[in-house]
Amino acid sequence: MKRREFLSGAAVAGAGAAAASTLATPAIAQDKRELKMVTTWPKNFPGLGTSAERWAQRITAMSGGRLSVKVFAAGELVPAFEAFDAVSSGTADLYHGAEYYWQGKSKAFNFFAAVPFGLTATEMNAWIYHGGGQALWDDLSAGFNIKPMLVANTGVQMGGWFNKEINSLEDYKGLKIRMPGLGGEVLRRVGATVVSLPGGEIFPALQSGAIDATEWVGPWNDLAFGFYKVAQYYYYPGFHEPGTSLSGGVNMDVWNGLSAEDKAIIEAAAAAENDFTLAEFNARNGDALDTLVNEHGVDLRMFSDEVMTGIGNAAGEVVAEVAAEDPVTQAIYDSFVAFRSKAIGWSRIADQAYGTARELPYTYKRG
Repeated sequence: MKRREFLSGAAVAGAGAAAASTLATPAIAQDKRELKMVTTWPKNFPGLGTSAERWAQRITAMSGGRLSVKVFAAGELVPAFEAFDAVSSGTADLYHGAEYYWQGKSKAFNFFAAVPFGLTATEMNAWIYHGGGQALWDDLSAGFNIKPMLVANTGVQMGGWFNKEINSLEDYKGLKIRMPGLGGEVLRRVGATVVSLPGGEIFPALQSGAIDATEWVGPWNDLAFGFYKVAQYYYYPGFHEPGTSLSGGVNMDVWNGLSAEDKAIIEAAAAAENDFTLAEFNARNGDALDTLVNEHGVDLRMFSDEVMTGIGNAAGEVVAEVAAEDPVTQAIYDSFVAFRSKAIGWSRIADQAYGTARELPYTYKRG
């Protein structure tokens, strides 16, 4: 090729590349998308609000900025308990919350957050990921135009804060307590007056005497809310929430409009956050409990076997009655309790047996 022809061709090629570059920039820009996420949590609240923020950041980072997520805390775009409706209707694109808040839509949603005397965090993950739970959840949420997924877990929760001792089931009669989900239904069954309040309203209600007791999450979050200032007794274990899954929901029209790559990014970001948050709660709760007991003088109490047995009997009745309300809930219940039976069998010879062995008085540095 002659030098003149080469230079001429190079000029044309260069012009073509420049034109392509000029066209590519707006095309890439047009491919970017901002998604609105609403939550049921106070803004940046430790463990809960921060999990929502991290999930949003993971999505943005993993997509290289193609998907950006703006997070609206409870009350900023919609009230906490309206997050589900906002995503269902398309007012928002995603939510970060807890499925038992939607039990007014279907009590079946409780099984995908926490059921009294139900699954622990690791067992819940096993049921959703490998035991058929996700398919059942997808079918349930699809009826409300939502694609659901696990996005966090608090681990086993505490039994709650009380302004009176709980020595028998009789002590629950007339007690005004904040407790959502089926745990609340169980306590109604034993005589308590149960209310459902978003997180930001609990402290003033307890302080004013509007309620006598509350559950929230566990030591880390309870310390942050300062419940030790307005309640004397701190009870465990949390029968109502043995491993509470927090959830993400995506508007189905938004979900169906995403590429396979972007769907995979959102799901992978949720799975990573699910693991990270559970580890965070397990890391923070021990230190927070030590602070509550040793610095703030909290009276830590364990529920008696008598109380737990009575509540357990009521829980079995409530959960079975809920299941019988409709075929969809019954199918979810059947899958859940079958998996629970298998999980109990394995846990007895695995985690439970190891935990007992670890407490034996052998020589080992304990801190």
